[in-house]
Amino acid sequence: MASLEVRLSPESGEASRTLHPDAKRKVRAAIDAIAVDPSLGDDLIDELEGMRRIRVGRLRVIYRISGRIIEVLAVGRRATIYVDLAVRLRRDRAMRRRAR
Repeated sequence: MASLEVRLSPESGEASRTLHPDAKRKVRAAIDAIAVDPSLGDDLIDELEGMRRIRVGRLRVIYRISGRIIEVLAVGRRATIYVDLAVRLRRDRAMRRRAR
């Protein structure tokens, strides 16, 4: 199976840059793995429906598949990543509505 194109959101790219080198290597390996087989991750629910996550130790990589593109939306600790991403998505939706 051919790899899909992976795009990192600015927030996920910034979060990845601040990780310990070992964690960064593991996150990169997880992203490479989902590029080959996006079904490796688990479906998310509620506000994050349509997104998937893959576990990397205590970290989570949250991504969305759109055609042949995997968009990595967030990388972070399980304790906060889901709430942080939901808040960010709500804020982004509100900003788009105001821009109309």
